[in-house]
Amino acid sequence: MATSPQITLDHWRALIAVVDAGGYAQAAQALFKSQSAVTYAVQKIESQLSLKAFEIQGRKAVLTPTGQMLYRRALALVAEAADLEQAAHRLSAGWEAEIHLAVEILFPTRVVLDSLARFGEESPRTRVELIESVLGGTSDALLTGQADLAICPLIPPGFLGDPLGQVAVVAVAHRDHALHRLGRELSLRDLADHRHVVVRDSGAKRDRKSVSVEVDQRWTVSTVAASIQAVSLGHGFAWLPRAQIADELASGQLVPLPLREGRERVVTLYLVLADPDFAGPGVRRLAQILRDAALA
Repeated sequence: MATSPQITLDHWRALIAVVDAGGYAQAAQALFKSQSAVTYAVQKIESQLSLKAFEIQGRKAVLTPTGQMLYRRALALVAEAADLEQAAHRLSAGWEAEIHLAVEILFPTRVVLDSLARFGEESPRTRVELIESVLGGTSDALLTGQADLAICPLIPPGFLGDPLGQVAVVAVAHRDHALHRLGRELSLRDLADHRHVVVRDSGAKRDRKSVSVEVDQRWTVSTVAASIQAVSLGHGFAWLPRAQIADELASGQLVPLPLREGRERVVTLYLVLADPDFAGPGVRRLAQILRDAALA
């Protein structure tokens, strides 16, 4: 049976304060405690663990090598305790006041909006901020804590996700585009002399290699809607989500390019919760609604 720890969070906070403030007297001021109370807390750690966390050099308390390890672990422990308290407060308060949802632009906008409308019927007072992102932008939203949940093509390190479905992305151009007038199967080399319309990676670290083909002419836009309009007006070719250009394909305004290879790609999208252990009821409910809508 595990024994209860004899060292409390207040003891660890005292050790951290001595390091951060630069001494016992300064730590006492920062913690609004007496210097003797801070000294006792550090001595308690040292006596319980049979080690020395500090050594006195002049008027300063300097960490020993063992103390440096304790300091690092204490920082993590105190931060984890603070996160736990905040999560508990959120859960006890009921449904969240605000939820941040990051969605890769390949995911059908109609499905997102219908899901938000359904969620709004169940929790009308919960505000939802929709972050429309591209490639690395969705991962960034999770990594930086901007998103409570996300729909993304890549699961960033340290997160878990469930497959939400696949999106077909097809190479297309206007029916009167010069590429269609060639009247034959196309190679990637055929594309090099024509304008490629791409959507900008919204991540902080944009990977230039993510651009699908090397061409002399390129327009980079910020949204799929702008890309669809540019290609529909005959200004270039692009790989676009088939579901989002269904009307243009049906009318014949846009026609798939007869590429020898790479004419269509399939992208798997994942639903990722930023913090599954402490996700609030609103985040969990919205995630379920999105999951049901995507898999319907």
